[in-house]
Amino acid sequence: MTVLTSIEQEEIEYPSSDGEPMAESDITRDYMTYGVEALKLHFQGRSDVYVSANSLVYYEEGNKAAVVAPDIYVVFGVRKRQRDNYKIWKEAGIAPQFVLEITSETTQDVDQETKPETYRSLGVKEYFQYDPSGDYLNPILQGVRLVNNQYEPIPVNNIAFDSLWLYSEVLGLELHLVSGELRFRNPQTGEFLKTYQQSEQARLAAEQAQMAAESALRSLVSQLLNSGMNLEQVAQMMNLSTLEVQRLVGGNE
Repeated sequence: MTVLTSIEQEEIEYPSSDGEPMAESDITRDYMTYGVEALKLHFQGRSDVYVSANSLVYYEEGNKAAVVAPDIYVVFGVRKRQRDNYKIWKEAGIAPQFVLEITSETTQDVDQETKPETYRSLGVKEYFQYDPSGDYLNPILQGVRLVNNQYEPIPVNNIAFDSLWLYSEVLGLELHLVSGELRFRNPQTGEFLKTYQQSEQARLAAEQAQMAAESALRSLVSQLLNSGMNLEQVAQMMNLSTLEVQRLVGGNE
């Protein structure tokens, strides 16, 4: 075995791109965007979780051909920071623990035959595949988990052909198909994970609903006060404190 000197190792360039398009279709790109954004938001409070999509993972120092590009992957136990690519030997030997590939006509053979062995050898604990078209996988969402250095199928909870779910022990999340659409669900809250845009839209909608509810409440309080009721009577009737009633009417009876 050839041993490279430190200088030779530093001279080896590990490209951040393989020259291929990031995604081959709008569907693949959209699911990659959803997956990476939703998982980043879910783990945003943790500094030891790295989430990435379609970036190159190098797994053998000195061999830039020893590389794989998972569609979505998650690594626990490394610092969350921006990376051009992921070199396992630079990350204390920590490989991704969760990988999701979005299978298509051009990737199905590699996703089902080549990558499982690569991921198994790297110690990837869970490997999921999703086929948005429904043409190549049955079920169209499936996963395997590493047990005694071999992959075993993860049980699928079938609801219908395009509605099912599997549990990821690594993420602590459920992967759901809802009418064929892939979504991550937090079993502790029962909520589906959102992208940045969806999260912001939900926040704005909640703010608008709160403002509308308060406006309606303020209008009702004013009507009751104008009808001759005093603050205490209105507060008792509406199960509010007198301070809250005063706030709603701007401090004026």
